[in-house]
Amino acid sequence: MVRDPFASESTPAAEEICSALDDPDCREIIRNLEEPMTASELSKRCEIPQSTLYRKLELLTEATLLEESTEIRQDGHHASKYSVAFDEITLGLDEDRSLTVQIDRPARTADERLADLWSEVRKET
Repeated sequence: MVRDPFASESTPAAEEICSALDDPDCREIIRNLEEPMTASELSKRCEIPQSTLYRKLELLTEATLLEESTEIRQDGHHASKYSVAFDEITLGLDEDRSLTVQIDRPARTADERLADLWSEVRKET
């Protein structure tokens, strides 16, 4: 299934977001992502083994807390870069006392949307 990179992000279940944020390694990754970084850069900065880091990155991207983009390099060896995909997360209770979640996301530039589109095309090829 291909995600529409121009559509607004769907919000995952509150449990999925809480699970990701409950993980100390995931919080460390978010804390260190001041700018987009590759998995290798994150592994060094966070002192998390790369095999563990990839599992944490997947958990965070599936929870839509991180965004993966592709850095296009002239040598053809493109690299995935990760960045924080939210400004604020709000948990609440709805009428039936179940958890709800609202994620405030930063505004996306045309360049960022194009990079997302390129990332989706690369996944399909």
